[in-house]
Amino acid sequence: MIQYGMRVHDLCPKGPLTSVLDSIESHGLRHVQLAFGKSVTDYDFSPGHYSAGFGNFIKRELDIRDIHIAVLGCYINPANPDEAKRQAAVARFIEHLKYAKRIGADMVGTETGRFSVDQSVTPLTWTEECYQKVLASFREIVRAAEQLGVTVGIEGVFDHTIYSPAMMDRLLKDLDSEAVEVILDAVNLMTPEVEFDPAGQEAIIDEAFRLYGDRISVLHLKDFVFDGQKQLYRHPGEGHFNYACLMRHVKETKPHIIGLLENSSPDRYDGDVRFLCDQYDKA
Repeated sequence: MIQYGMRVHDLCPKGPLTSVLDSIESHGLRHVQLAFGKSVTDYDFSPGHYSAGFGNFIKRELDIRDIHIAVLGCYINPANPDEAKRQAAVARFIEHLKYAKRIGADMVGTETGRFSVDQSVTPLTWTEECYQKVLASFREIVRAAEQLGVTVGIEGVFDHTIYSPAMMDRLLKDLDSEAVEVILDAVNLMTPEVEFDPAGQEAIIDEAFRLYGDRISVLHLKDFVFDGQKQLYRHPGEGHFNYACLMRHVKETKPHIIGLLENSSPDRYDGDVRFLCDQYDKA
């Protein structure tokens, strides 16, 4: 089975920390992805504000409400061509690793960005220069993670630096660290060419599990359509994603993995989960 949850900023408006945690509890959620910057208004989480005491305070508030942070979101652009901004992003991520250790989060997660200051799509993202910049960012991040004893979660996206299972496999091998795991958002790996091609989608998912299935430790779940080259999110079952293949792999190799719904909402969550459970049962 899959243990379901969702992103906190999809669940409730941004607000004071304890109010946000109360909202999570009131909706009966146990597993969540929390991004401080997207959800919390009454504390500054920029580098330099962390302390062990603050981390322990957050941990107590989570424990009181029986909330588990499956992913502490710190989505940066490790490919930023502006060196000062790239280094600032890396520093912010490393500070989030310290929070993760204190609050019991399974990992700190990020995508791998684009070779542009504003995260706009550019073919420069798929150059060797961009890959080496991302590799340098993650080497610094992973070194800190290893020292702290926490995990970095990396998520591939079809128009980011790590755009395919083969590129994720390359990054994992180059980093060569047990401190790195994969956040598998299979929808994010889908390209416009396979939108109406279930076999093509299956080939991508099969490759991901073949190359690094042992490193996949959390799922992001949603659906999709394309408008030209732009991927648009849809609720599960309302797009063109091939759930059968994903659920088959999960059922065979990932018992009790946490699956976090993206772009869901309180009024849609239960229905989305029912659809996903049905897909899992059919696999």
